[in-house]
Amino acid sequence: MTTLFDPIRFGHIDCGNRIVMAPLTRNRAGPGQVPTSLMTTYYEQRASAGLIVTEAAQISPAGQGYLDTPGIYNAEQVSGWSRIADGVHVKGGKLVMQLWHVGRISHTSLQPDGQQPVSSTARRANAKAFTSNGFEDVSVPRALRLDELPGIVDAYRKAARRAMQSGCDGVEVHGANGYLLEQFLRDSINDRTDDYGGSRENRVRLPVEVITAIVDEIGPGRTGLRLSPVTPVNDAGQDSDAQGLFNHFLEQLSVLKLAFIHIIEGATGGARDIAPFDYASLRSRFKRGNERGAWIVNNGYTRTMAIDVIGSGAADMVAFGRPFISNPDLVNRLRLNAPLSAVNIETLYGGGAAGYTDYPPLDSAIARRLEPGGQPRTDFDFRYGA
Repeated sequence: MTTLFDPIRFGHIDCGNRIVMAPLTRNRAGPGQVPTSLMTTYYEQRASAGLIVTEAAQISPAGQGYLDTPGIYNAEQVSGWSRIADGVHVKGGKLVMQLWHVGRISHTSLQPDGQQPVSSTARRANAKAFTSNGFEDVSVPRALRLDELPGIVDAYRKAARRAMQSGCDGVEVHGANGYLLEQFLRDSINDRTDDYGGSRENRVRLPVEVITAIVDEIGPGRTGLRLSPVTPVNDAGQDSDAQGLFNHFLEQLSVLKLAFIHIIEGATGGARDIAPFDYASLRSRFKRGNERGAWIVNNGYTRTMAIDVIGSGAADMVAFGRPFISNPDLVNRLRLNAPLSAVNIETLYGGGAAGYTDYPPLDSAIARRLEPGGQPRTDFDFRYGA
């Protein structure tokens, strides 16, 4: 039986185990949205994950929705990410960069020249952006014009190329959590009447164009996609036919032979059963020629759940989010069934090393007792955030 700690290869990426560090926005980028040396330390500490998906990097200045998030649209940012990729590789890890455009989940103070955020719609979201004043209501967006959409596609393509120039092993397109691509996908948000709105065939058009352009640029074996079919975060109301929409979307992508799909089951960081959805049906639409790409699951997985879902073959990898924040050695703790350190909520967003790179690994004496043949202990289970 396959285990959580077995190696896996998908596309052109080889991973030492099936534990994924999920993308986690931490707001520690430096001036100009350039990754810092502190960020390098943070990722190096967590390189025992089979795969790290980086915090989201905006593909353009207009793609930013939160203060001090890193970008991937200029040479300085590429250099910053290169230091991170090199550090992770030296530690034996693998790293894919999440590519991000927040769309309407932004504030004019974060936009170039104080302009309006852009989206599929001109309707403001009931959501917050993280600005120099803390969390503020997002600004009213404007709907993208048809002649602007090729520029959005090209920005994603160039960002993917820069991610590879930085030394990353691949990219993950952020198609989840109510950001730009999902603003086009869901009919609860997309109110367009042109070729990019209305029918589900039209609403998947921009995301398919984006992913196709990235595959053409860096190849399918290094390209993945994150989805959240039913999450309500960032005022993403339920689509009128979420199952039909996302099944159709993956059917359209099947010809591209993507390396992986990273799926958020239920509400991001919340209830897994918030709305009915058949994830097995969705997975059956995801193929790479005669084989499937990796299916990565996320949201609320316990150690036991993760072991079971890999053992049953229902998923290929399991992503953990917040536990990786306060447990840089999470892989070892899962292997040993060890207790977890708690997250300091006050230091999640912004700041320096406190609550970022100062979480200690498991005490060596405790680890020795938990090794096979060490001190017996009762089964220990725990809940995870997304």
